[in-house]
Amino acid sequence: MISVADQDWLRAASTHAVMAALEAAGGEGCARFVGGCVRNSLMGQPIDDIDIATRLPPEQTMAALKAAGLKAVPTGVEHGTVTGVSGGRPYEITTLRRDVETDGRRAVVAFTRDWAEDAARRDFRLNALYADAAGRVFDPTGGGIGDAAEGRIVFVGDAEMRIREDYLRILRFFRFHAWYGRGAPDAVGLEACARLKGGVARLSAERVSKELLKLLAAPDPRGAVRAMAKTGVLAAVLPEVRPLDLFETLCGITHDPAIRLSALLPGDPAAVLEAARRLRLSNALRDRLAAMAGGEPAVTPDMDEAAARAALYRLGRAAFEDRLIRAEAETGGDGTSMRALARDWPPPRMPVGGRDLARLGVAPGPETGRLLRAFEDDWIARDFPSEGHEARLRALIGGA
Repeated sequence: MISVADQDWLRAASTHAVMAALEAAGGEGCARFVGGCVRNSLMGQPIDDIDIATRLPPEQTMAALKAAGLKAVPTGVEHGTVTGVSGGRPYEITTLRRDVETDGRRAVVAFTRDWAEDAARRDFRLNALYADAAGRVFDPTGGGIGDAAEGRIVFVGDAEMRIREDYLRILRFFRFHAWYGRGAPDAVGLEACARLKGGVARLSAERVSKELLKLLAAPDPRGAVRAMAKTGVLAAVLPEVRPLDLFETLCGITHDPAIRLSALLPGDPAAVLEAARRLRLSNALRDRLAAMAGGEPAVTPDMDEAAARAALYRLGRAAFEDRLIRAEAETGGDGTSMRALARDWPPPRMPVGGRDLARLGVAPGPETGRLLRAFEDDWIARDFPSEGHEARLRALIGGA
């Protein structure tokens, strides 16, 4: 039998404590590890979260954890989920479920004691793998172990039915292929995603953008994104999507999902802001994407140092480096020296302010702001001189 008994996460004392608590209440075999921790163990991938499926209803799960002196948090009791905390680590524990009703966005579930029923409602066969406390792996769908070994992303049962239960599974299909798939995507799943791509419009923007950014964070998402484009799914998510050339080049330069996303969007700040609004991206990500979309000051790998310092001062280091990475992809240039400048040069502070103008007889008001902006533009154009500030202020006042 296939086993994951050699995994550090499974042998940890905190993990043993949780499983022992559940089995003390429900008997041996009442709980099994499920999903990502089993899948990634078989695939030699890092383990992030440890999820557990159990025959115990959530109230008994809570009681079992508390009886063992472990913390129990009712994170989603209505859906059967309790988070146990052991050794400072969270364990998400969910009662076995079957779907009673679905509408493409959410499901009404009923609890069950049948492992096969629980597996049948999951999205992909390699996510429907279970392992007991001893590490023995169970594969109710009969295809999950093989899929994990071969890097196949295959829907559990009927692909179209799985998608109609939750249209987010369209995006998850491509995301899991980007992270775990090898070779071409499963043809049956791909065809189902293409046929049902219109269902993506029924999903909340937050769920869509979260899934998209996870996909773009994969080590190499190019194959998955090409497949999304070919099926029309990418246009359903990003109607304004541009040709993939820049995206493909950037994927070889950076793993940053925000920069990769920017390469899929038009080089127009207004269009980027509209896309960010539709996807309900965070304000920080929205502003970052808009700054990458172009405009002045331009950043290029071969710009002279004075122009680079001016751009650094106006944009800030983060936006400067974002634009530089895009410029490298667009021109094929090497921005190593510009990146070193961004790292080593501390932008100076504006050397004058309203008090300096007041001392020279300028009353507070709109004229103060105009003069300071003019001084700053000249100071930047002269490459940030450290002297002669009062003379330049007087010249500006005299020329007003």
